[in-house]
Amino acid sequence: MKIYLCGFMGCGKSRIGSELARKTGMKFADLDSYITEREGMTIPEIFERFGEAHFRGLEARYIAEMPDNSVTALGGGAIINDKTAETARRTGRVIFLDVDFDTCYERIKNDSNRPLAYNSPREKVKELYDTRRPVYAERADIITDASGSPIQIVERIREKL
Repeated sequence: MKIYLCGFMGCGKSRIGSELARKTGMKFADLDSYITEREGMTIPEIFERFGEAHFRGLEARYIAEMPDNSVTALGGGAIINDKTAETARRTGRVIFLDVDFDTCYERIKNDSNRPLAYNSPREKVKELYDTRRPVYAERADIITDASGSPIQIVERIREKL
């Protein structure tokens, strides 16, 4: 089984994914980290050198390499790409970690590894959140409230699985 966690930047995909993998005995993978390792560049470097469209293509390509019996934290924009979403839905279960904008923004506003949010006005990041949120919900097999402690969130996910 493969589980893919989607949601906006800062919703806790990596933290929750790691905990969910630990609790279920599955492997944990972070698609962003996998891409940076394979490409030998940080995400901001990829964006700067090749642009967002290239990065989204990398996500679509590398998602197919995620291991069986794993929980994978997808990047905030991965599931927006039709090809990435189709691969995730075909090969596993997609779980949307639904967190309010203010919580996400507080976690990401000063993170230089998030090129779509770093040094962007709050209103612009909110627009991105508002655009993406319904897409996450539409493309997910499971939607879970991702407020609370990581252990609470993991238990909600396990109940829904």
